[in-house]
Amino acid sequence: MTATLDWAEYAAREFEREAPRPRHRFYDDPVGFADTCIRWPQGAGLTAYQRDVLAALPAKRKVSVRGPHGLGKTTTAAVTVLWFALTRELSGRDWKIPTTAGAWRQLEFYLWPEIKKWARLLNWDALGCEPLSERTELLTLNIKLAHGHAFAAASDNPALIEGAHGDSILYVFDESKAIIPATFDAAEGAFSGADMTGDLEAYALAMSTPGEPNGRFYEIHSRKPGLEDWWARHVTVDEAIAAGRISKSWVEQRRLQWGADSALFANRVLGEFHSSDEDGVIPLAWVEAANERWLAWEAACRPATEGRRTVGVDVARSGADKTVMAIRDGAVVSELRHTAREDTMQTTGRVLGIVSASPGRRPIVDVIGIGAGVVDRLREQKIVVDAFNASEGTDRRDRSGEMGFTNVRSAAWWNLRELLDPAYGSDLALPPNDRLIGDLTAPHWRVMSGGRIQVESKDEIRKRLGRSTDDGDAVVQAAWDGEDAGAQAWIDWARRKAEANGGAALLRQQAAAPAGGEETTSDTPPPDPDEARRAARTRALRAGQYRTR
Repeated sequence: MTATLDWAEYAAREFEREAPRPRHRFYDDPVGFADTCIRWPQGAGLTAYQRDVLAALPAKRKVSVRGPHGLGKTTTAAVTVLWFALTRELSGRDWKIPTTAGAWRQLEFYLWPEIKKWARLLNWDALGCEPLSERTELLTLNIKLAHGHAFAAASDNPALIEGAHGDSILYVFDESKAIIPATFDAAEGAFSGADMTGDLEAYALAMSTPGEPNGRFYEIHSRKPGLEDWWARHVTVDEAIAAGRISKSWVEQRRLQWGADSALFANRVLGEFHSSDEDGVIPLAWVEAANERWLAWEAACRPATEGRRTVGVDVARSGADKTVMAIRDGAVVSELRHTAREDTMQTTGRVLGIVSASPGRRPIVDVIGIGAGVVDRLREQKIVVDAFNASEGTDRRDRSGEMGFTNVRSAAWWNLRELLDPAYGSDLALPPNDRLIGDLTAPHWRVMSGGRIQVESKDEIRKRLGRSTDDGDAVVQAAWDGEDAGAQAWIDWARRKAEANGGAALLRQQAAAPAGGEETTSDTPPPDPDEARRAARTRALRAGQYRTR
């Protein structure tokens, strides 16, 4: 008898679970859900623009939002996920929420922790259900309930987006500027079957700070034909200030730091699409990609990297400047260290400490002005140091072998540009430091007579921006590989030209010959670095002379 009763109760519960349910009272009201079902901290709540965005979603179905840093985009996305998941679940709907972002780190460290944070602040009595279990339902990167599932998906795998099926689907595209068009397109299948009055429904929320004027996120906001079904919203910096999310002083400091006309200021403060200056040495997008690589390296617990180990030292020249030390390990600039108002002996001591802790690390020190004292003292301590003389002439050529440089500064900045160029499989990782980003995107360049590249001087940048690019210069020095590599670039370029003309054998013979004519091998270079550079330049000149015959 007991077994019969238990089976009857089970059948009754299953019938109740499968029976059609009325829609939850906040089914079409995400603003009401946020106001009523979230226990907001004192003085907190939705901003006016967050209300606009949430209110637009049920009516417009496809909503895209751009704006400055700090306006609460991730909070908006998290509240949207919880509203959709819980109201559909409590209404007995078959639902799915694929969440994706321009970088996996955004999902792992920002969006999903934010979802869990706000889930813990829900008023479950107002919702009419029990709290979610953090053991079986509210998990690290997904929510698993009886009727549906919210999950994280990599944005470079459109199949994961396309494979999501359900009667109710919400797509969340976080940091959308870096999401490929194919991933947006993969979501369109759900919208093709959705109907405003039918049983199927589909929604999409795309949010990001803007970047370069390209990609699907940009096309949505520029109202490209075929994308007019997206409701686009630009949250201005004035709105964010009025809402108390951004301060006027922060805006002013970023204007001074990055320059009012810079792409960085336009993207991150004004929330506008803006490309890097055409005459800028290093595009902002390249630096941001290097920042993503650094964050991935850090998330992997900073694994050891192979390659040249250096410390670039930009020595302060005035009271306003700071001495910056950029520590590079192979393809990673692991950190920047700053000091102020220290004499040469103190700076020398700091560099000596860094080198002593990592034998074989090479200091590359700005030798102009006060830095000369640091170089001299390090050499007295028997430390092998490269003296970086920015104004010195150079035989260095660019990667193509077609362009020269007016001085070492120009060559060194261009070297960093080439290391960051994604067209050549860049793997250099840089720390996501706002000042460093501003520094690296600040200098301009031009082509001088004779086919030589000139990068804007430090003094010219200081006049234009009102500050010095100390962080950027330290990283440039840490990445600098000296004149040897520049001469080798000449040799490699000449070899390619000569081989094309059938002169490979003669060129190999000349390039292998040492500067003084005596026999040597490539694995036994002259012990003195200056002598090695002179030998390399001589070989380069011979290669160039052969080319011009």
